[in-house]
Amino acid sequence: MRVRATERNDVDAIRSIIRATEMFSEEEIAIAYELLDIYVNDPHQRDYEMYTCVADDPKENVAGYICFGPTPATVATYDLYWIAVDPAQQHQGVGTLLVQFAAEKLKSNNGRLLIAETSSTPKYSKTRAFYERRGFQKLAHIKEYYKPDDDLIIYGLYL
Repeated sequence: MRVRATERNDVDAIRSIIRATEMFSEEEIAIAYELLDIYVNDPHQRDYEMYTCVADDPKENVAGYICFGPTPATVATYDLYWIAVDPAQQHQGVGTLLVQFAAEKLKSNNGRLLIAETSSTPKYSKTRAFYERRGFQKLAHIKEYYKPDDDLIIYGLYL
């Protein structure tokens, strides 16, 4: 597996992965698709970086992707907007590879902090564990942020 910049021909596979994870609401899926479209259709935008993990062979089958960008009005802080791995390839190091790639890329550009936000609901327990196993620290817990009984958990990875 290797990570490279997301290309236009990755879009359909990434969209399929986003849906196949069964983690995101329709509203969240629409937002992920919108960012994907912005990234591939506007080469001059600087709000998002997107990278795809592909098989290291001529077919370059897409295994997952990550999207992050600078947090407005901060110095060297970045938001991790999306990370998704093909369910058939989860628990094989794809997500770890994507996070490590992003961290190294940001570090090489003097990035200081990568922020990841997620839900407190049981559905997202594996997501929270994923971040924690990769060195993210729990920085904040905001009660009922998304809706009643759905808190916002903010994680940070200091680079």
